[in-house]
Formats: sequence, structure tokens, C-alpha cells
Amino acid sequence: MKIIEIKNLHKIYNGSSVSVHAVNGIDMSIEEGEFTAIVGPSGSGKTTLLNIIGGLDDATEGSVEIEGVKINELSSRKLTDFRMKNIGFVFQAYNLIPVLTAKENVEFIMHLQGSKKADRDARTSELLKAVGLGEMMDRRPSKLSGGQQQRVAVARALASKPKFVLADEPTANLDSHSTENLLDIMEQLNKEEKITFIFSTHDQRVVNKARRVITIEDGKIISDIRK
Repeated sequence: MKIIEIKNLHKIYNGSSVSVHAVNGIDMSIEEGEFTAIVGPSGSGKTTLLNIIGGLDDATEGSVEIEGVKINELSSRKLTDFRMKNIGFVFQAYNLIPVLTAKENVEFIMHLQGSKKADRDARTSELLKAVGLGEMMDRRPSKLSGGQQQRVAVARALASKPKFVLADEPTANLDSHSTENLLDIMEQLNKEEKITFIFSTHDQRVVNKARRVITIEDGKIISDIRK
């Protein structure tokens, strides 16, 4: 089933002396359950594309539909609600709340959604065990390694049972062992729970794991390969 449909997408940044066409007429779709890597050199537009899909940035032209909903036509409030219910995010810098424990970071979005405490506790425990951190749920980020923090970020992204997860350079700050660990966890979640993952990455290890690789240069798709 198709969950994301992108049509004629453009993003132009207007500077004082020059305009940058970061995304330049992209058409693409993502099927449920895909494990997709978007690759390209720095400045190719892949992170901008991911941000527009996630409703974190506005397109200059074109549309993004998520299960039939054109997110670029939603009001700011409705977009925030839609994003919270449907999209999980994993960022390069982890973006964990430093004063909260791993458990509290994971359950934070469920708290915003008004989930019952018993449901939050059960879901958080399940996810932290799934990412190998069941014994560390009471530790704050400062007491976790980079790889462990990123696994907390993955668990947090999945907490609200999103339609898909957007991961922007999720392995950029990790060593080889942590990267392999994290990718194995995400691949397992993808296969067992049919969670759709879309990565923006430079990391060849992510590309090797992906079952679809979309290459972008100068804001355009130059190849789209399914393995």
C-alpha cells in the first residue's frame, strides 16, 4: 500500500544575492514497509526532502500526500497534530531531553497525546527492551553512550506507533559497532512490525542494509534502485 505520494516538489531558498533550488521537481512514492535510503552529496537536497515529507519545512511548490492527506494544505495546528500521530523522527543529534530519563524521553510524546499511564508504561517498557535498553530505562542521556542515546531516540520515534519513521543521518555520530547494532534493530522492527523507515544518509552501511536506494543530486532524483 502506498503511504507517501510526492508530486512535482520544489523548494527554493531565496538568499540576499542568490536563490538555491534545494529540491527541484521531485516525484516519488513510498510503499508501506519499505526500508529506503536517500543518498547524495552534501547540499544535494536529501535532508530538505526529508524535512518537507515530515512537515518540518514548507515546499515552494508541489504536494506531499500521506495516506491521502495533503500535509502542505493543513493549518499549523493540524499539521502538528498529524505529525505527532503519524510520523516518527530520528535525528543525527539524538535530540533527547537531558533532564528526563530514557523512559521519560520515550513516553513523552504519548504523554502529549493523552495516553493512559498504564499504556505509556507498557509501550515504553516494550520498546526499550526491543532496542536492548530494558535495564537502562532510568538513566538520563548523560549516563548513556552515543549508541545508547540513539537507540532511545529510535524507541521514542516508535512510541506513538507512527505510519513511518524519518531518520536523518542517524549513524553519523556512532562508531561501527553502535551503527551495526542500531541498523540491526531498525531492520528487525521493519521486518517484524512492518514499520516503514526512510533514511537520509552518507553512510554506506545504511545503504547496504536498505532495500531501496534513491540517489539525489542538485535537488533531482538521478536513480531509484530496488534491490
